[in-house]
Amino acid sequence: MTDRVTLGASLPPGPAARPNWAACEAVVREYGRTFFFASRFLPSDRRRATYAAYAFCRIADDIVDRAPATGLAAAARALDAWEAELDAPTHPVAVAFAAARARYGVPAAPARDLLEGVRMDLAPRRYATWEELRVYCYRVAGTVGLIAAPILGCDDDAALASAVDLGVAMQLTNILRDVAEDAAMGRLYLPLDDLATYGCDPEAILGGRASGNLPGLVAFEIARARALYDSGRAGVPALCPAGQWTALASAHLYGKILHRIEEQGHDVFAGRAHVPTRRKLRAMPTVAAAFVGLYLPSPPRIRF
Repeated sequence: MTDRVTLGASLPPGPAARPNWAACEAVVREYGRTFFFASRFLPSDRRRATYAAYAFCRIADDIVDRAPATGLAAAARALDAWEAELDAPTHPVAVAFAAARARYGVPAAPARDLLEGVRMDLAPRRYATWEELRVYCYRVAGTVGLIAAPILGCDDDAALASAVDLGVAMQLTNILRDVAEDAAMGRLYLPLDDLATYGCDPEAILGGRASGNLPGLVAFEIARARALYDSGRAGVPALCPAGQWTALASAHLYGKILHRIEEQGHDVFAGRAHVPTRRKLRAMPTVAAAFVGLYLPSPPRIRF
């Protein structure tokens, strides 16, 4: 994997910094390939604003990912410095994010909540219940829904809860996809009470071994994620047409990861579930059907 330390360090901050939209796009191309694919439906101004938002969040993630090498104290200081960029941006990516927020009325509060969520990953922790894990998922991903909603043209505050659910659904998808990778770093996100229900030993999972009825647990969490995708889809009509396309494509393509996990027999240690580009392209007629369905009296149910 490319050394992500250069994500921000290669863009020197300064008092005369200007937005670096190209750098933001490069981050999305490298680290958010599904979103990059879906974002092509957006007009250029909205697209570059979403890239700036993604890059800002990705740099925060990168700080935590590098914490084992830099040290927890240094990572905490770096996150504090990155949060300060929300108020007085000098880094070219932060300047771009500030411009995007000003252009589309994106509040800073969700970005601050996201940084609080990122801080939760500085040291491994466990989540006793889904309610506890959902707080984490809100902070690191539901907030992204709140940041993206104005950029995608949301005109109804009542739809923001759906934007949060869509972000939480994607984060739960990430958790299921990355069980093995996270375990190798000493991280376990699956709720402990769910593990107990299915007879799964947390220590075995951290050791890279299946135990109990792990496939049953994974199937249960997939069903939970799909219910959240359905809730997220309910807010899509509040977006502008291009935003609707982007949200539907992002949700549907990301939901394909769940299909890949199922195809692997719910075996999260069989390899990281990946959706190749050709499958993304084949999924577009389904996305088109979902888009058309928004304007029909009884829209068809799309399985994410």
